Amino acid sequence: MNPSARPEIGARLDHLCIESPDPQRLGAFFERVYDMQVTTLSGGFVLCEAPGRRVLIAAGVANQVSFFGYAFPDPMSLERCRAAAIARGAMAIVSPSPMFGADAFAVRDPDGRIAVFGVRSPEEPVAEALPGRLQHVVFRSTHLDQLVEFYSTVMGFLVSDRVQDETGILRACFLRTDVEHHSLALFRSPESRLDHFSFETTDWEHIRRWADDFSVKRMPIFWGVGRHGPGNDLFFMVKDPDDNLVEVSAEIEQCPADRPMGIWPHEQRTLNVWGNAIMRS
Repeated sequence: MNPSARPEIGARLDHLCIESPDPQRLGAFFERVYDMQVTTLSGGFVLCEAPGRRVLIAAGVANQVSFFGYAFPDPMSLERCRAAAIARGAMAIVSPSPMFGADAFAVRDPDGRIAVFGVRSPEEPVAEALPGRLQHVVFRSTHLDQLVEFYSTVMGFLVSDRVQDETGILRACFLRTDVEHHSLALFRSPESRLDHFSFETTDWEHIRRWADDFSVKRMPIFWGVGRHGPGNDLFFMVKDPDDNLVEVSAEIEQCPADRPMGIWPHEQRTLNVWGNAIMRS
């Protein structure tokens, strides 16, 4: 299909910047557990990277994200997104990300978190590692309805699935920016914080390889192995030293251009059709 015929904005999650009271400790975790090379950038950022995955760490409060970046394949796509967002009421601000060029722009969402949009830059050569592309990020929020409205109506993300309770109250929302079921998910919660982010591997066989690798490193699985309802992806999660959940997932749903929005019940089986789930509210 011609990409211009797709209804999504056409970007993919490229990187995110996690806050931590101890960036060096958190960087060492990603180096050991996820085989990411760690370097320190100007501005004090700790960069953790492996093929397909880049995570920045900045000094700050645990369980928060300073900014997260979506990459477009070319400058024209980026400019279309910028113009459309501004026309719908977005206030563009200067990008704080060192991973994008000067043509990038950023917006501040209703939780005060910064989303950055830029053009994908060529990756620097890094050592081989198990495949695990940074694919989506998930936030808990006390302002769920406002966040969904902002990202869907103002920024042009498409809602793939909504999770609603028996009274019709929205409990979670999964939004996509390309063919993959979600690159952003939002959960209603008593607190606004990072919930988790996911490294998408290739298939079920690589889920096993990741789990075996974690076993050798004595890194226990916190949740999973399971299968999500929305997205239909296989997954398991571990906890990092700051109590963030970090996921390895595979085989996420590829959405046709005319996919209708889905509605799921607010229950454990929605979040894990194979068993128990972490309920955020």
